[in-house]
Amino acid sequence: MEFLRPASWDEALAAKAAHPDALPVCGGTDVMVELNLDLRRPPALLDLTRVAELTTWSDDGAMVRLGAAVPYSRIIAELSGPLPGLALAARTVGSPQIRNRGSVGGNLGAASPAGDAHPALLAAGREAAVEAASVRGTRLIPIDAFFTGVKRNALADDELIRAVRIPVADGPQQFAKVGPRNAMVIAVCAFGLALHPRTGTVGTGIGSAAPTPRRAVEAEEYLRGEFAGRGLWEGGGALDAGLVRRFGELVAAAAAPIDDVRGSAAYRRHALAVIARRTLTWAWNDHRRQIRSAA
Repeated sequence: MEFLRPASWDEALAAKAAHPDALPVCGGTDVMVELNLDLRRPPALLDLTRVAELTTWSDDGAMVRLGAAVPYSRIIAELSGPLPGLALAARTVGSPQIRNRGSVGGNLGAASPAGDAHPALLAAGREAAVEAASVRGTRLIPIDAFFTGVKRNALADDELIRAVRIPVADGPQQFAKVGPRNAMVIAVCAFGLALHPRTGTVGTGIGSAAPTPRRAVEAEEYLRGEFAGRGLWEGGGALDAGLVRRFGELVAAAAAPIDDVRGSAAYRRHALAVIARRTLTWAWNDHRRQIRSAA
């Protein structure tokens, strides 16, 4: 196995162009497990740990540009304000050691249906996008279009993930995941929710309950119509039980789970409905508090 270790981003792109079958590695929280278990033997490893710009982030007030290798521990410590949903998801990732090494870029590269960052990214807004680069140039892949199959993504063979662009939160966000414990576990199912009062919309993200992470589009449209029709965004009234229950049903219906060692398809649908109801209630209560504080 060849080992490539570029010292700069330009060198990394050149190495990937010359070795399109090289497997990128930075934190190694997924890659090294697969290597140690002899599940993967790539012809080359492309070590990105010396590319400093991948560990930086910026915020222009509307969008956070998150370097692909910014570790989860820094997302929790530095980005809980602008990206609360992603920070909540990051808190459930592995152990402190894994959170110090793992990153959103690595999560996206692995493209696992159970990736903890994916529901929060999907819920954050349709402007969220993956910044992919090669020697041919840079392009933005909308987060909705990034996942193409089980552990498959839309990257070309010569492309690397440089950053992720995520809208700054304009309302409350929540994340919940079901598993035998809160962390150090692959999710049985997961759900991300974001309220967007500025546009009168709601974002959702489902994890570990379909071949790819996905949004619950019908559930989003249902809440958009109900919130607008009832004047809830401005008034901040309580949500009735029927509305919350219907939202949970629509989220569960959007999933396409399977039976496996972690849980049955029926259990996943049930659990998704439960955590969808809970996250909506939590986020809406936060929204109501913000309205009262502003008044």
